[in-house]
Amino acid sequence: MVTSREASKCLANVLLLEVKTRQIFVDLGYPTKAAQRLKNDHREDELLNSRILFLMTYDTTLDFDDIFQNHELAESINSVKPTGRKEPPTLTDVQALSETLKLLFNLSQYYPQHLPDLAKSAPNILKMLCRISLATPVLQPPVTYLVNALLNLSVVNDDKPLRNSDPNPYFPKPDQFCNIDRFISILDNAIRTYTEEQLEQLATPLVTLLRKVFGFAPSQVRPHMQTALLPSNSERSQPLGQSNTLASRLLRLSNSPVAPSLRESVSSLLFELSDKDATSFVRNVGYGFAAGFLMTHDLPVPASATEGWSTAHGARDLGEKLTNVDGKEINPVTGQIREMEPEASGEEMTEEEKEREAERLFVLFERLKATGVVNVKNPVEQAHQHGRVEEVE
Repeated sequence: MVTSREASKCLANVLLLEVKTRQIFVDLGYPTKAAQRLKNDHREDELLNSRILFLMTYDTTLDFDDIFQNHELAESINSVKPTGRKEPPTLTDVQALSETLKLLFNLSQYYPQHLPDLAKSAPNILKMLCRISLATPVLQPPVTYLVNALLNLSVVNDDKPLRNSDPNPYFPKPDQFCNIDRFISILDNAIRTYTEEQLEQLATPLVTLLRKVFGFAPSQVRPHMQTALLPSNSERSQPLGQSNTLASRLLRLSNSPVAPSLRESVSSLLFELSDKDATSFVRNVGYGFAAGFLMTHDLPVPASATEGWSTAHGARDLGEKLTNVDGKEINPVTGQIREMEPEASGEEMTEEEKEREAERLFVLFERLKATGVVNVKNPVEQAHQHGRVEEVE
């Protein structure tokens, strides 16, 4: 067996470096032999044969349906045992697990018809993610592969969420929150450690996983996730997003200019946590953070969130339906409690100053209109056409 494993190492290296050799391997009928050897209860066999089969998912005509049906591929993957419970895993343990998880992700992605069988891996993967010692920085193999593998395993036969199975591995008894808390702890650790550019690649799958899990979480788990990930009322002493809590850091990521995929994933998660309701979304995160997501997804913006900016100068309040939290009035744009907002600095403008400012804005609108870059209508002209300008003698 030692000689055979050394040969398998050479073969795996050739298949990695020379893409054209993968189809030769398929044409010779050897993938079935790799699938058979994957059944061996040996970490090095698992490492080598998972890697070989993983490479077969790229640039070959191999039909994995036959291997699923006749060589018990799903059963071999599902039989992978959790590591790190009684003793620290070896390097070979970690490498073998990583290769199997990569194979699992590709198979679940390219062969969704086999998801019901592959989903049986979820309990073991969740146990491993909870038991494994987290390195620093946290998002590195095998943690990243464990998270990725779970992304496609939240759905079973007939697109029914795993919550319809009994028991549900995501919310085990007696501690239904253990897996959720682990996900959130990893995310919190990652956001504190990585730059936004790094999080774009590393953290987006974890945020997506949290969103998917919330979608099928039981009623007693959903409030727990909302409390952990949405801004609390205690943060409203200042504009939302300015504290150092996980919720505030998520809000800042939802506006990140350098992480578009993460920005979209975070905004989608916060919207899901708001029960997919635009009014609740604005109430939870503030219109300043919600506006972009609502507009890009063609979702109706609550009318009360666009009717004014403050009541300081007699303008209509910004959203009477959105401005009360625990009996205290809040600013729907910033999410801050009104009575804790800083007082406006400086004196109110005189009538003469208002006229000069209006004239300056009129000129700016006319210049912008003349460029032809954008089709803009001067608000003074628009008001005059609608009869809202009164002649004064």
